[in-house]
Amino acid sequence: MNRTVLVTGGTGGLGAAVTGTLLAAGWRVVVPWRTRAGLDRLPTMRPAGLGASDAAPRPGPVPDALVPVEADVFDPDSVRRCVQVATGDADRPLRAVVNLVGGFAMGGRVHETPVEDFEAALRSNLRPTYLVCQAALPALVAAGGGAVVCVSSRATGAAFPGAAGYLTAKTAVLGLVAALDAEYWGDGIRVNAILPGVIDTPGNRAGQPEADRRGWTDPVTIADTVAFLCGDGSAAVHGAQIKV
Repeated sequence: MNRTVLVTGGTGGLGAAVTGTLLAAGWRVVVPWRTRAGLDRLPTMRPAGLGASDAAPRPGPVPDALVPVEADVFDPDSVRRCVQVATGDADRPLRAVVNLVGGFAMGGRVHETPVEDFEAALRSNLRPTYLVCQAALPALVAAGGGAVVCVSSRATGAAFPGAAGYLTAKTAVLGLVAALDAEYWGDGIRVNAILPGVIDTPGNRAGQPEADRRGWTDPVTIADTVAFLCGDGSAAVHGAQIKV
C-alpha cells in the first residue's frame, strides 16, 4: 500500500496497537513522540534526531514504514513540521490521520473543580486534534481525499460525576467531527469518531487493579476498526459515531 497515515498518540496503550495494525496493513505510519518511554512501545528503530548511541537497543524487526517524529502536538509549528514529514514521501502520499491524543483525570463535582482543571481537560482532548486536522487537511484535499479518525468516548452518552471537563471535551470532539464532515465530505474526506469504553491497556490495569475487566475492550480490536475507517472499504462511512 503506497499511502501514509499520521497517528498522534501512537506511542500510547491504544496507539501502539493502532500503529502495529496499520503497519501490518502496509501503511507508512508517521508517529509523533515526546519521550523515550513512549518509543519503547514501538518496534525497534533509530528515530530521526537520535544518534545510534542514543537509541537503546530493543529486540524485534525494524519496519522501514514506521517513522517516529519528535514533536509537540500542542504546538502549531511543531505540528506543521510533523505534517511535513508525513507528506514528504511523494510515492506514499498522506491519505489518513488518526487523532488519539487525549487524557482523563477524575475530579470533584463542578462546584469543587477549579476552572483551570476544566480548561486543562478541554485542552488535552481538543487542541491536538484541531491542530493536526488543521495542518493535514490541505494535503488530504490535494491528494483527492482520505480519512480522519478522532476519539471521543462512550461516556458522552452515559455521564458520571467528577468528569465535567472530560465529558464536555469528548462531546466537543463529536461536534468537531460533525463540522469537519460538513466541510470536507465534498472533498472526498471521510471524518469519523470512535467511542471506546474502558480500554484494556497496561495503564488502565495498573490504575484499576481491582476492576472487573470483563467489559473492557482489547486495544487490538479497536485498532482493527481504526484501520477499517482509514481504508477504502469504509468509503461510504462518514460523520459516524462508532462505539467500540
